[in-house]
Amino acid sequence: MNNKKIKKTILGGAIGNCVHVAGVYEYLRLAEKVGYKTEFIGPAVAPVSFVKAIAELKPDIVCVSYRLTPKVLYDILKSFFDELNNAGLLEGRLYYFGGTPECVNVAKQFPYFSQYFIGEEKLSYLIQTLSIDEEITENIKGKIEEKPMLEGGKLDAKKLREMMKDGLYLPMLRHHFGLPSLEDSLKGIRQISESEQVDIISLAPDQNAQEFFFEPEKMDRSLDGAGGIPIRSEDDLIKISEARMAGNYPRLKIYAGTTNLLKWAEMSVRLLNVAWGTIPLFWYSILDGRSKRPLETAISENQEVIRWYAEKGIPVEINDPHQWGLRETSDVITAVDGYLVAYNAKKLGVKTYIAQYMFNTPRLTSGKMDIAKMLAMSELINELEDDNFIHLKMVRAGLTHFSTDMDIAKGQLASSTLLALALKPQIIHVVSFSEANHAATPENVIESCKIVKGVLKNAWNGFPDLASDQEVIDRKEYILEESRKLLELMKDYSQGELSNPKHLSELIKTGFLDAPHLKGNPEALGQMKTLPINGGYESVDVSGKSIKETERVQKLIAQKEDGD
Repeated sequence: MNNKKIKKTILGGAIGNCVHVAGVYEYLRLAEKVGYKTEFIGPAVAPVSFVKAIAELKPDIVCVSYRLTPKVLYDILKSFFDELNNAGLLEGRLYYFGGTPECVNVAKQFPYFSQYFIGEEKLSYLIQTLSIDEEITENIKGKIEEKPMLEGGKLDAKKLREMMKDGLYLPMLRHHFGLPSLEDSLKGIRQISESEQVDIISLAPDQNAQEFFFEPEKMDRSLDGAGGIPIRSEDDLIKISEARMAGNYPRLKIYAGTTNLLKWAEMSVRLLNVAWGTIPLFWYSILDGRSKRPLETAISENQEVIRWYAEKGIPVEINDPHQWGLRETSDVITAVDGYLVAYNAKKLGVKTYIAQYMFNTPRLTSGKMDIAKMLAMSELINELEDDNFIHLKMVRAGLTHFSTDMDIAKGQLASSTLLALALKPQIIHVVSFSEANHAATPENVIESCKIVKGVLKNAWNGFPDLASDQEVIDRKEYILEESRKLLELMKDYSQGELSNPKHLSELIKTGFLDAPHLKGNPEALGQMKTLPINGGYESVDVSGKSIKETERVQKLIAQKEDGD
């Protein structure tokens, strides 16, 4: 005797004269992935033909789609249900309807429909409509859950990557937010939370807070609100945490302090329950002017905080590579730094590492060369992965490439997002289209996230693979080859100690890592010159001719050995 249970069946199509089937088709695809047998009967199905299919296939759920003129829909649906009733097929199954909001209003005049879809439903709602019996519900629990967070708001990276493999999940959206007024920021956080468009709100404290929160007597009060929220007390952070308790209850994170970093990290975990820690390795020092810490001191103190996060089991983002890119370094240096900071994270005990990939940086980078650089950096970081170290990819649009014309900037946000999907990221750091014009308002944040969701809706599944372009592949292989050679030179020069603060600071002072914008900086060599060549950034010699990073560095080593 065969005891195998028959799968539940869902039948769906567009009824009457409607040819729009994308929504119902995607719903059937989702149902298939969680264990249903599905039958798609296509567009413009006459009511009598729809009924005939129901009689033959005996579905448990019938999905009816219609997205055309609402005024003709009533007669189509009446004919459909009359035919079903006459054939004795009306009972014993569920009926779902999908269409425009106006069409849904017409469909609600028929008591047989139990679920309605307009195309903007959250995954959790779609899953709920598929949970029609115990076996299906258990199967769904095994495959689909809300985006995985461990207790305390920490990401379960392995689980997240596994769940995104089959395309059921879209990347999580993070957005930076902070206004010069605490009161306005609190209202904005509440508004953003209620919109349910953002998964993680990244708080922007003002520079006074980042540098002097624990030494308020040193603050220049004329700079209050410069760069973000004027956070002045632990109570301010408690209010911020309470403000996000609405809508989809987004997680919070906050940029690191630039002094008293360990105190800042402890406070942010205790009061904000941060999803992950964000801290640089080389920056927030004299190197970028955001604090007065000497480079070696900054590296050592930054490492101490990274180690602290690791001991707490909190994921860490080290947002260094794009800092080099913003200063117009070469593509190879950006990729090498991406590996170097991930290597340090692993050495310091981090188990879940979040790598940020800022596209359009430097701003004259071409799309193909951008993808190649990021793929190379990702491959280098992947080489560090093992059972105790996993990396999540977070992509974002470049700060400096946005137009001050916000309509143009909206297009740039969409195109940059599309480009970045070549990396198949788990997180998208959405940059507001208003960035070049003004600090993002809550409305800007919400609209920017909707633009990104529109890109994801069209391009997350079934889109051509931009990473398979031959020019992209060739450039990626070149960057990988040069990066590995440069890393070997670094290891030899540093006696293999690429996590030692003294050696790391020496690599910058000697020029292994350099950028044109660092000219005159007391902590860097600042001799590098770069140019955009064929869309990618290369080091050039005094005549403007491209020179490989390994050649540039070998010359520097030779000069140092000669005492020059």
